[in-house]
Amino acid sequence: MQTFSTYDGGTLNVRRVGPRFDFELRNAKGETIATVEMSEDCAYALLSELTEELDT
Repeated sequence: MQTFSTYDGGTLNVRRVGPRFDFELRNAKGETIATVEMSEDCAYALLSELTEELDT
């Protein structure tokens, strides 16, 4: 699992679950406020876009 911090004190946890990825967004209190499950292809596309955006 990989964890990223958000600007407001929350976290984004990304973990592989079999052939899919699970994204879990938690607020600063540690409460889960969103979960998204996506295919490997979609997850890599999303992460690539984010990396591209951060590099500009």
